[in-house]
Amino acid sequence: MGDTLQILIAMVVYMAAVIIIGVTFARKANASSDAYFLGGRSLGPWVTAMSAEASDMSGWLLMGLPGVAYWCGIADAAWTAIGLAVGTYINWLIVSKRLRRYSEKAGNAITLPEYFSNRFHEKRKVIMTISAVFILIFFTVYAASCLVTCGKLFSTLFDLPYVPMMIVGAVFVLIYTIIGGFLAESASDFMQAIVMIIALSVIVIVGTYSAGGLGAVLDNVRSIPGFLEFFGMATPQTVDGVQQAVNGQPLFGEAAAYGILPVVSALAWGLGYFGVPQVLLRFMAIRHEDELKRSRRIATVWVVISLTIAVFIGLIGRTLFPTALTTSADAENVFILLSTNLLPPLIAGFVMAGILAATISSSDSYLLIAASAFAKNIYQGLFRKKASDREVLNISRITLLLIAVVAMIIAMDENSVIFTIVSFAWAGFGATFGPLMLFSLFWKRTTRAGAIAGMIGGAGMVFVWNLLVRPLGGMWDIYELLPAFIFSSICIVVVSLLTPEPSEQIQREFEEVQKDGGAAV
Repeated sequence: MGDTLQILIAMVVYMAAVIIIGVTFARKANASSDAYFLGGRSLGPWVTAMSAEASDMSGWLLMGLPGVAYWCGIADAAWTAIGLAVGTYINWLIVSKRLRRYSEKAGNAITLPEYFSNRFHEKRKVIMTISAVFILIFFTVYAASCLVTCGKLFSTLFDLPYVPMMIVGAVFVLIYTIIGGFLAESASDFMQAIVMIIALSVIVIVGTYSAGGLGAVLDNVRSIPGFLEFFGMATPQTVDGVQQAVNGQPLFGEAAAYGILPVVSALAWGLGYFGVPQVLLRFMAIRHEDELKRSRRIATVWVVISLTIAVFIGLIGRTLFPTALTTSADAENVFILLSTNLLPPLIAGFVMAGILAATISSSDSYLLIAASAFAKNIYQGLFRKKASDREVLNISRITLLLIAVVAMIIAMDENSVIFTIVSFAWAGFGATFGPLMLFSLFWKRTTRAGAIAGMIGGAGMVFVWNLLVRPLGGMWDIYELLPAFIFSSICIVVVSLLTPEPSEQIQREFEEVQKDGGAAV
């Protein structure tokens, strides 16, 4: 049996298992919009933790992060990973329990826009509309990054054109999401989180052994200027974006400095967790808030192990295949390269399913949350308030299709860098919703006007900084999430203080939530 056929069989078996999960949960998911979009708040601690992290990390964990480490060393990848690990822990520690309680108190909200709107007792659904629109925008970009992952995976494995393979992946994810809803998504994400960490572990163990051991890997990358430094960065010598090589050895220039601003910029990735809907919805969906402590421990351990291994895979790839991947976009195929060259085809297929697992676990979350934002919050919330559950579900499925089409258009360029696409969408969510989430949970004086100003200010600053300020370079070359997060926070505080304080009813509701939820200001 040919190698490619064995890989294909392994991946088909995996995809069949995912579809079975979707069909299994389909009846329960379609019972109501509450069940479809939030699973009826019935998730256990393990599924809550693992599905949150699997949906969060996406193919970026197995392709984007190792690709950064392969291309320019550990500094950028490692500081980003540290920021994400710290952000994960703090988010679970301070946000999860309060949000679980407050979302139920605020009209039993089942989507993030609905929570924000109910939190400020909106009559005119301005917050709901603005947040739903931003979710549609940023999740469409996010979904595109997942489709790029699918396209790169299938085209590399089966030596077929990128675009048709990307479309095949998109169709599979779309069908699966339409069938199963939130419960199927969460259950499969739990399985996929396990597959992802097993796949990472297998490759790092086999790769380290093949390279001659841990010492051999470290000795090799240490010989590259700046590659193994936390405050320096390797600089591949390129011509038209392609790294040059001499006698089978890649060429690097002198190490570039990686100072305090880049470190702070990379650590700022952790701020994104306070605003990403795919994680926040898991907090809302757990069956009981007392189980969140266990979920926090599970999620943190999973994230730390996975991120550490992902960075190290980039180092192993540079050691074993120093000249195989010659552009920053190609570098994101290092996990695929290691899998297909170091493992028997059938095993490689199952390991490769880890990439597929990461992609499915994220893209189904993105599509479902974006569809719910439109169907539940815009269509039913604004235009047809008396729409039936069945009508809302049908509209959500039409929305899923339209979002998938737009995401496919964005993903047409096979030279897209997954890390870059994800970083922009991550910044968008973190700055648009992160400050507002924290202030809505912990500052009683936050007003509706402040909330609106914070969302618009944060989202707007992401675009301004990314497109106009950051290209200036030098001291302005800071990840857009950090300045946008700060600007959004300032907008919330200033506008809230300049507008009348919230009504007594809103403040009383806040205090009732606070009674069992810790300190607030």
